[in-house]
Amino acid sequence: MLDTVITAETPEGMLLELRPAGLSARFHAFLIDWLIRMVVVYVLAMVSAFGGGVGTGLWLVVLFALEWLYPIVFELSPRGATPGKRALGLRVVMENGLPVTPAASVARNILRAADFLPFAYGAAVLSILFRADARRLGDLAAGTLVVHDVQVESGSPLSEEVLPLAPAVPLSRRGQAALVALAARVPTLTPERLDELTALAAEVSGDAGQQGPEVTERVLGVAQWVLGRRR
Repeated sequence: MLDTVITAETPEGMLLELRPAGLSARFHAFLIDWLIRMVVVYVLAMVSAFGGGVGTGLWLVVLFALEWLYPIVFELSPRGATPGKRALGLRVVMENGLPVTPAASVARNILRAADFLPFAYGAAVLSILFRADARRLGDLAAGTLVVHDVQVESGSPLSEEVLPLAPAVPLSRRGQAALVALAARVPTLTPERLDELTALAAEVSGDAGQQGPEVTERVLGVAQWVLGRRR
């Protein structure tokens, strides 16, 4: 992989490894999304032809939504990615690795107009090629990154041995990201260090102030639950 690996620190003090997506992956994701939008536009154009002025008005509204709201809606979904990015294994995150915020998603997509200059997204292409983190102008202004969505290794203890557990307290997006980051580090930590780190998050499993292998298993069970595993 030619993309540069960078690290980001969460507010909880955990280091995340991020792999910024390069020009090739982002171009193919853009192409898939563009084809999806074009299919919708042309199908609705044919349907709206039978609706006269009302049909044309509806088609224009949908055209606006596809151009400006399509990426925002998908970026704010749990997967943090449009269908094109999902197909390429990419997602949009904040520069510290946390899930993208609504304000950041809106900003990075509005500034696509600047990235398009002088033509055919020339500014975006140059920015992606000449920056180690492959960020376009919209990403720089919004504080976002497009990264490869690296999943937890299936052979790790987390994926096979720990049963999912519903959290004992409501979890913010930052809290969920911190738990997932901790889960990804399980294979690299000693049992003693893992117990120390999970003790800091013991509140999520209802074990605040406690420490030990049992607490660790329950905290990692909450991480399983956050990852969407139900068993």
